[in-house]
Amino acid sequence: MKTLITEFISLDGVVQAPGASTEDTDGGFAHGGWMTKYFDPEVVGGAFDELAKQSDALLQGRRTYQVSATAWPSRSGDDFSDWINRVQKYVVSDTLTEDAITWHPTTIIRGRDFLKTVADLRAQPGGYIYVYGSPTMVHSLLAADLVDELVLTVVPLVIGSGKKLFPAMVEPLPFDLVSAVMASTGAQVCRYVRAR
Repeated sequence: MKTLITEFISLDGVVQAPGASTEDTDGGFAHGGWMTKYFDPEVVGGAFDELAKQSDALLQGRRTYQVSATAWPSRSGDDFSDWINRVQKYVVSDTLTEDAITWHPTTIIRGRDFLKTVADLRAQPGGYIYVYGSPTMVHSLLAADLVDELVLTVVPLVIGSGKKLFPAMVEPLPFDLVSAVMASTGAQVCRYVRAR
């Protein structure tokens, strides 16, 4: 399997709360929902539908999982909704308990086991381990060089504050741009593969 990171990202690297104003207000972030006017169902939605068809697992941090678990189970009838509700989900958390899980199938990964579990999943046959949101978790995956591909929907917007996607790194990680598609909204879906 391969680890695939998909993110909505501003020109200045912000990934915090793209979908809704209350999604993540950490640090007093007041710009939640910045992605909504840039979402293009044909180009952006189509890219995510296609990637979901190639994915056999969903990996999320606790906050992203909890937001998703309230949003997705009531949706159906389109490729992405049907996929996300049936796919095997993994949530990284030291605080969630099994009885708090209502979105199935879900497996909890404890923080101490996180990187080993991802490495073990990558050693198994299958498609992508799909990741969205979860910037803290993505920082750890990048620092451990466990990211195979990035699909970044770059929005022509400078936000100025908020959680960023990329952590400080000891060594650079090269990626090759393999495709870039412009949406009617001005967003660009850029796909990068880890250069080895």
